Amino acid sequence: MTELAVEGADMGTLHHLDDHRPGTPPVSLVKDPSDTETAPAAAGEEAVDRADNPLADWLTVPDAPVLPAWARSATSIKANATALVRLSWWHARYHGIRTPKYLVKTVLLAARGFFRATVGLWPTLSAQDHSATVKALRAQSKARPEDVELATRLQMAHAERTRTRRWRFGAAAVGVAAAAIGIALADPMLQTGIAGAVVTPLAYLGRGKDTQFLDQGAPPLRVDMSAQQLNDALRAAGLLKSGKGDEEGPRVSCSMGPVRDGRGWAVIFDLPRGGGKTASDVLAKREVIAQELGVDEIQVIMSRVRAAKGGNAGRVSMWVADDDPYLGTPNPSPLEKAERFSIWEPVPFGQDARGVRVEIPVMWQSMFFGGLPRRGKTFSQRLLTAAGLLDAFVRHYVADGKGGADWMPMKAVAHRLVMGAEDDAIEALKAMLAELLTEMERRFALLRDLPTSVCPEGKLTPDIVAKYNLPVIFVTIDELQEYFTAMEKEDREQVINDLCRIARRGPAAGFISNFASQRPDAESVPAKLREIITIRYSTQVVDRTSSDMVLGKGKAAQGADASVLSEDHKGVGVLVTGPASYVTVRADYLDGPTFAGLCRKGRVLREQAGQLTGEAAGDVTAAADAAGVTVPAIVSDALEVMRHSPRMFTTDLLNGLVNLDEDVYGDFNAEQLAAELEAAGVKRTSKQVKISGSNGAGYQRRDIEAAVPAEILLSTGR
Repeated sequence: MTELAVEGADMGTLHHLDDHRPGTPPVSLVKDPSDTETAPAAAGEEAVDRADNPLADWLTVPDAPVLPAWARSATSIKANATALVRLSWWHARYHGIRTPKYLVKTVLLAARGFFRATVGLWPTLSAQDHSATVKALRAQSKARPEDVELATRLQMAHAERTRTRRWRFGAAAVGVAAAAIGIALADPMLQTGIAGAVVTPLAYLGRGKDTQFLDQGAPPLRVDMSAQQLNDALRAAGLLKSGKGDEEGPRVSCSMGPVRDGRGWAVIFDLPRGGGKTASDVLAKREVIAQELGVDEIQVIMSRVRAAKGGNAGRVSMWVADDDPYLGTPNPSPLEKAERFSIWEPVPFGQDARGVRVEIPVMWQSMFFGGLPRRGKTFSQRLLTAAGLLDAFVRHYVADGKGGADWMPMKAVAHRLVMGAEDDAIEALKAMLAELLTEMERRFALLRDLPTSVCPEGKLTPDIVAKYNLPVIFVTIDELQEYFTAMEKEDREQVINDLCRIARRGPAAGFISNFASQRPDAESVPAKLREIITIRYSTQVVDRTSSDMVLGKGKAAQGADASVLSEDHKGVGVLVTGPASYVTVRADYLDGPTFAGLCRKGRVLREQAGQLTGEAAGDVTAAADAAGVTVPAIVSDALEVMRHSPRMFTTDLLNGLVNLDEDVYGDFNAEQLAAELEAAGVKRTSKQVKISGSNGAGYQRRDIEAAVPAEILLSTGR
């Protein structure tokens, strides 16, 4: 039944803090209250607001809405009307299916009602009122048998009782017979009406004290909440002082609720003054409060209500879900069916506990994703990069330290793509960062020279992107710790400094940083890089310390704690978008094949806009996929492994293939690899290669590329 309303406590589901903001005193136009008696009224000053007006307080217009929350906008009214229709349709279906059950129950109640009616009418039909008189006279006659007058009265009373019984039973029999004949001869529709008119009162008469005719459509509440329970929980958590009794102790004041809100309870309350407790203290006691309310802490969503929304340092908004709100079937990403997307718009990312959509504005931002393996960290990170795929004027630079299949589809779009953390991949990463820094400085020089009419704030704009061909740069780096742990100290420091420069200065030039790592300790991802990231997201971690490493120091104490998530919360994480803004999000689902489809769609968009550049423009396997030409998997995978190397030893090629797809290449040896490549059309010009002065068995990348159809090679300029 809670679905009926969408906004407002009056109707019962979704509430906005603005709707419950307390009234603010009117602003007085008198500049100096001490001079109001002598100073003349300023021009435009309203007399009612003068400090010397004794009726000022009485005539002040209340700063309160006239309409209830649900009726203050056309959108709210429409939403409530839609919810009412949906609710009515649901109940119609729910009870319609149970109609046969209700008919049987009606017949049984009518039978009981008929029995009760018969029992109730029997004294009247049998003329028991006359029987009482006959019994009394008969008792007197036995005591005085000689009284003739008494015997006469007894005989007359007996005759009256007999006559009354006859006509009452006769009238009842005639009525029943007439009704039966009338029903039998009537039209079927009339028969139904008469039957309903007869059965309904009988069924009503047959009901009991606890009889429930209709089944309960809404399931019983799993969690119940009252103001008393809330006060008891806060008192048990040490947030309220105890008095002589619970009723005498200090209590919170609820500015809203507790009320039903979707699949849970919502309440906004203020802590009492004088107790020395703040809203931050409440957030820190989340686990204890959940225990006192009889729920898991993942079901308790709490946040401070800031002054901008009518709050104060002691006001807390709390929502307690009936069950775990982050389980169930994943929600598909809206990007899956989108044809185009503008990266200047907020990116759809997921839903919060109440099902409200969460979007992330990525322009002018840098992002960091962290968490344990196999908790959906990479899937969540890919959502933001996927949005950039559908904007032709976004240029992608991608590096994946793991070198697996997660980011391989980006070869169809990426201007630069670095896979793995081997020596050649590290060199490619360093070259990519150097290219990015050069491009960033070039852009700043260009933006500085533009007139303020074109570039008023010294930052990139959509008009500048189109006019000067300066696409937004989307820098995606996954598994950062793999690069840092594989580098020498000097290289590591240089790469860290480059990444910091890109994350710190790049946004103004149109650079979007999208980094990800597992537990970002000081060795894997240094603090000086993490601390300049503006948006952070963490899936499950092992403890609060790890959560703070990803989300920021002290965030767990504020309630942004990813360690409360369980193994079942795949694709669920805590999103921090500012110093005091966080939300637990169930990220949208975008699987590998769908992501690969978006990459192919992004390639087509860039070809149409003339924005296919860099490695994507010369990638033979991506070009073959776009042209619908099938390239043998062994050729495509070998070229992927040799992306950064013109030649490679056989052992290194095998290791790279195993890292790419262990299920397929885990049992390969040199002979089997050679046989598979030869069957795919690879003709080796030499079985020996020379790398860094060492000779060994290996492959030339040009030999493998030659196995790709010639028209594909020509389309890539090879």
